[in-house]
Order: sequence, then structure tokens, then C-alpha cells
Amino acid sequence: MTGFDTLPNAPLQHLALSWLRPFGVELAVLRLDLIDPLISGNKWFKLLEHLRLARQVQAPGIISLGGAHSNHLHALAAAGKRFGFATAGLLRGHFQDTATVRDLQAFGMHLHWLGYAGYRARHQPDFWQPWQVQYPGWHCVPEGGGGPLGVKGCALIVEQARAQLASLGWADYDAWWLAAGTGTTLAGLVLAEGGAHQVHGALAVPLDHGVPAQLRALAGDSGYRLYEASRGGFAKVDEALLAFINACEAESGVPLEPLYTGKALLALREQVEAGAFAPGTRLIFLHSGGLQGRRGFA
Repeated sequence: MTGFDTLPNAPLQHLALSWLRPFGVELAVLRLDLIDPLISGNKWFKLLEHLRLARQVQAPGIISLGGAHSNHLHALAAAGKRFGFATAGLLRGHFQDTATVRDLQAFGMHLHWLGYAGYRARHQPDFWQPWQVQYPGWHCVPEGGGGPLGVKGCALIVEQARAQLASLGWADYDAWWLAAGTGTTLAGLVLAEGGAHQVHGALAVPLDHGVPAQLRALAGDSGYRLYEASRGGFAKVDEALLAFINACEAESGVPLEPLYTGKALLALREQVEAGAFAPGTRLIFLHSGGLQGRRGFA
């Protein structure tokens, strides 16, 4: 299990959008979507420490869980095929023939469909026990690559942005803006910043999904702010969101997807138009990848 320790670089680019200009807010985007065609976005960072630990303990394989369009499982399965370790995926619901699922099978991941009640039990303390019996010695990764190991890997994202500020002509920046699903990536940025720059998280899931509590456990109570951006629920997509994504893509050439990056950027526009940021504010928008999941909305 070698090769994953060398992190690919994500370019930092100006993101000039017409709705920003009247408010004097400058925006750059850290293009994690460009680091790798398969282990894309924040997933490489979230998996990094899990892969290192699995290698250290000589685990026969890695097992994790997600849905039929899961970016996390897609990245894990691709990493397994590329770096030579076995993978297993526990999937929400019943069999679905999606582009993502077909990729998981092609990458050699062993798939198990849990149904919906079975998947809801993933937070129970004994959830992993039968799977550890079936896959003895395998390393278990929480949903989405979450938890302290995922946070540690995501802290490295800050270094990638800081190393490129001069290329933008920026001496510094004021804050981060990104989508939050499990809160793992956001927590990593908060810990890496140590209060130097505020981190703004646009929640892609409703508040009752427990992200605020998870963030407090991982990163404490300060250094970040959360915004409700789920637009009615996780994976809920509406015409206004899709029209916004299409307009931004046409203007910037930066591809977005509707579950995370599209919702986060729309929430940013709403805050900018509400006067939340003073003229001259410089923000870094984290593009967390996930573009393979767009195939589910074709």
C-alpha cells in the first residue's frame, strides 16, 4: 500500500463571478477537483491517515460505507485498485444500478447492501462487530472518511492554499468558504488555521443531522461559522439551484455539482448579497470535488 503519501497539488485560481463585483468581494477557488481523476477532491485528504494506519497495522483491507452515488466509496475503491489493497463497501438501501456502483464493482470493491434500517444503525456502538468478524483485521473507516483521522488529513489542505497566495497577488486572505457534509473537512481547516482565519461552512445536510455537535467534538466551539444550505434536505435539488450552477459554470468554466459545491456557492451569494462581507474581503472557496456524482443527475 504505497504511493498515496505524496499528495497531488490543487491549483488556486481567481474565481471572478459577476454577482461578486457590486460588493467588492474577491474570491479564489482551491481546485481539489483537479488533483486526481478518480481519488478526487477532499477524499484523498480524508483517506490519507486511514491508509497510513491500515498500512502500519498491515490490515488485509479497508471497509467503509456510503450511498449508491458515494464520492467517498468511489475514491476508496479507486485507491484500493491503484495502490493494491482490498476494499469492501456497505451501501445504503437496496441494489441500485448507478454509474458509481458500476465503478465500485469494476474497481474490485466487495459490495453489501444494508437496506435502509440496516444503514441507519451505523451509529450504534456494535455496528462494526459482524463486519469485523466477516473481514477479520480489516481497517474500518467511518462514513465519509470522518473522525479524527480524516480531520488530520484535511488539515493539510490549508498548506496547499497558502503556498499559492503569491500567484494570485494576495499577501493574505480573510476566510474560507466550503460545503459541510460530515464536517470533517471543515474541522481540519479550523484546526490548521488555529484561529488565524475564519472558516465558513455551508451545511449540505439539515441541522438535525448532527453536524454542529460533531464539529464541537472535533474542533471545539470557535474559529468557524455554519450556515443552513441544504435547501430542504441532503440531495434535495431544485430548479433555482440548477439554474445558478449552470450560470456560474458558463461564466467561470469551473464545474460544480448540486449536492455540495453548488449549494455552498449559492449560499455564499446569498450572504454576500446580504452584506455579510465588507468590500475588499478575500475569500477562498474550497472546491471539494464530487463531480463523479453528477452522473446521478444526468
